[in-house]
Parts: sequence; structure tokens; C-alpha cells
Amino acid sequence: MGRVEGKVAFITGAARGQGRSHAVRLAQEGADIIAIDVCEALPGMERFYAGATEDDLAETVAQVEALDRRIVARKADVRDFGAMKAALDEGVAELGHVDIVSANAGVFAFGDQSQDATEEEWDLVNSINAKGVWLTAKAVIPHLIEQGTGGSMILTSSTAGLKGTPNVVAYTASKHAVVGIMRTLALELAPHRVRVNTVHPTGVATDMIQNEATFKLFLPDVEHPTKEQAAPVFESTNALPVPWVEPVDISNAVLFLASDEARYVTGTELKVDAGYSIK
Repeated sequence: MGRVEGKVAFITGAARGQGRSHAVRLAQEGADIIAIDVCEALPGMERFYAGATEDDLAETVAQVEALDRRIVARKADVRDFGAMKAALDEGVAELGHVDIVSANAGVFAFGDQSQDATEEEWDLVNSINAKGVWLTAKAVIPHLIEQGTGGSMILTSSTAGLKGTPNVVAYTASKHAVVGIMRTLALELAPHRVRVNTVHPTGVATDMIQNEATFKLFLPDVEHPTKEQAAPVFESTNALPVPWVEPVDISNAVLFLASDEARYVTGTELKVDAGYSIK
């Protein structure tokens, strides 16, 4: 039997990257999936990296179904409470319940010192990374309480949610906010046997990090920095000698927190950061 056999997981930002990895890893261990993603380019993010697409979400569906698990996938923006709740409710109606929540959707904007960051950048990043996590919780908590069977919520923060990070003030603020949301929900939902925790990755090998704009943040004097050029610089930020971790490394942490192995783990910041936060 799988470690989350018979459970249903609601995952935001599931079209690619960590979100897809979480969906596949939980499905491998027996969970059915409710998946949402905005599936479009977001105004203001074009200079950083390309947005996910509906084809990306379709690929997540294909990979979950190849594992003989059920999945309900919908295009929805975590900033749009009505659309997100409708997608979640539809998934619950089809799959019967929801037990696991991976509030994973997020964006990464960077490159300006605090006094130079724009209000538009601040609003976009915080509306998705912080408000979007709160709205995700707001949509799913009534289901978890009404079911009366407990549950696990895993909110994706970052090493930037644990320490100051230059040139990413909006992102750092948003990921610290996620920790505050987690700590509050952990207290509020404990009487209902719903556990709430955060995961804190270092750089992860996804489109969000592995792009020329991010590489240039670390190599500002290189006109078109490559992954090979950036790797040693990324590695220097971690304690372990690796430049970044893989999405499955975060998914394994999500799986642990979702499973009964973590039945008494709540209010915890779980670092999967190759030692980044201790340097």
C-alpha cells in the first residue's frame, strides 16, 4: 500500500516544475489529484521567465493517469478565489474528499534592490505568493473541517522565507508571509486534526530558476550566462556541494508531511536547502 493510499491531494501551480513533481510523487504513493494552474503568461513576469501553458497542465494529467490514478485538472488563478474554489469543489465532488493540500503556486521576481523594486512587482509577487496561499487555505479549510477526518496542508515557502535575500525584496517578504500564515493556521486547525507545515527549498532545477535572467542575477557581468557558468555560483551559496536540488527532492518532503509518518508534525519549517540557510 502507498504512503498516501486513498487520499486526495489539492495542488496549486501543478502544470510544471515542483507542482507537477508533487502531483506525480503523491500519485505514485496512491493519491488522486486535484490540480490547478493559471496556465498563462503573467503581465510583468515576461522579463524573468515564461509562464506555464495548458499543454503543460495536460502533461501533468498524462503523467498522473499513467500511474493509474485519477486527476481533475482545471485552469484557475490562485488570486481568483471564485475560480479556484469552483475548481476545488468540482474535484471534491468527483473524487469524494480532499485530504492533502500543496499550496505550491508562486512566482519569482528579482534584480532590483529594495529602493528600486516597483510597486507593480511587489503587488504581483505578494498577490500570488502570499495572498494566493491564504486564498488556497480559505477555499479548502471548510472541506477539511466538514469531513472531520483531519488532513495535511503543506505551504511552499523558500530559504527566502527564513533569511534576508538581497535583490528579491518582494519575493522574500512574500515567503516570510507564508510562514506566518502557516503558524496561524497550524494553531487554528489543530483542534480539527489538520496539520500545517512549510517547506523551504534552496534553488530548484525548474524553469523558475534555470533561465538566463536568473543566471544573470548571479553573473551580472556575463552577457548571456549559461547553466554551466551559473552552476558554480549557485553551488557556492549552499553548504553541500550541489548547485540546486531536483523537484523530486521537494516532493519527497511534501510526501512525508502529507503521510501518517508525520502525523504529529505541525507548525514546522522543513528545510530542503542543501544547507543554504546555515551559511
